[in-house]
Amino acid sequence: MAAFILIFMEQDKEKFPSELRLDLVSKDWVVIATGRGKRPEMFKNTREEVKSEIKKENCPFCNIDPGIKASAAFLDGKEIDLSQSGYAIPQKWTTLVIPNKFPAFIPAEKLEERTEGGLYLRINAVGYHDLVLTKDHGISLANLPQEKVKEVFDAYQARYLQLKKFSHVNYVSIFHNHGPSAGASQPHPHSQIITSPLIDVDLENALSIGKKYYEENKKCLYCEMTEWELKTRERIVFENDHFLALCPFASKSAFQVIVTPKAHKAYFEEITEEEKEALAEAFKAVLFKIYKGLNNPDYNFYLHTSPCSGEDYDFYHWHWTIMPKTSVWAGFEIGSRMEISTIEPEKAAEYLRQQ
Repeated sequence: MAAFILIFMEQDKEKFPSELRLDLVSKDWVVIATGRGKRPEMFKNTREEVKSEIKKENCPFCNIDPGIKASAAFLDGKEIDLSQSGYAIPQKWTTLVIPNKFPAFIPAEKLEERTEGGLYLRINAVGYHDLVLTKDHGISLANLPQEKVKEVFDAYQARYLQLKKFSHVNYVSIFHNHGPSAGASQPHPHSQIITSPLIDVDLENALSIGKKYYEENKKCLYCEMTEWELKTRERIVFENDHFLALCPFASKSAFQVIVTPKAHKAYFEEITEEEKEALAEAFKAVLFKIYKGLNNPDYNFYLHTSPCSGEDYDFYHWHWTIMPKTSVWAGFEIGSRMEISTIEPEKAAEYLRQQ
């Protein structure tokens, strides 16, 4: 039935205003409902700018408790050696990694499992939960200079390399929430890094599908998709020598952007200095296009990379996902796990390219 729908759409696209698209990695279906649709500029954030009630003088990230120890710190592109000061927060810094005061995962030496009634399983949430802070209170990543965006990726990599050595760390999650509807509880720009003894379900599914595809085709599924996108060029938002930014064929939401290495890369933590420069250029370009084209919407971005569990994941391909908040999930989306997007990814990419 699905094949029939897609064939019909291909033959009579102008008369049938909705289509289903399959995400090759998650195997989720998404609905592109252009009949309900909007022009790209209609997705602009129309809310009035709200001045943050948390001023710089009251901001906990501008006034960090001096007793907190830093895990990593950078000043104008150079990493600061914290070992000489016992990991005290330096007087001058431009990017800083510190523990979250209210962690979701807590360091511990033992990973304990408990059962309840022979049915339910509990595991204590052992891990690390860090904040990655940029210095400027009121400047989001979209408006930072490229060299400062690169410094954020320096901090991600530096802390990742530290964390992967610790026990009970099988996966390192790096993400950034911008704006209240994206879950940012503080207006001061910051990212978070959380380690877990488990691998999240979405990534585990992607690993399984990627491995199966590689075993059957002797090729990386992500590299195959990248090759097709470079050939068709309909959904590309930005590219440089090392990275491609695109609105994926089966976008989970309007204006979703994937930033992926052009070359096959399985492990984010192995990124080179040259690649970090190129990644910063791509991120700066895409975030500013979203900022300008959609009037500074709330958004999330997150990393999917191979776990650090010691297994071989050379079949996988790391990438970042940027998800602007352009709509609210309602009953259909929540119940079916099928997003309804009212703009085609091709039109979203074209609009962002022009910004």
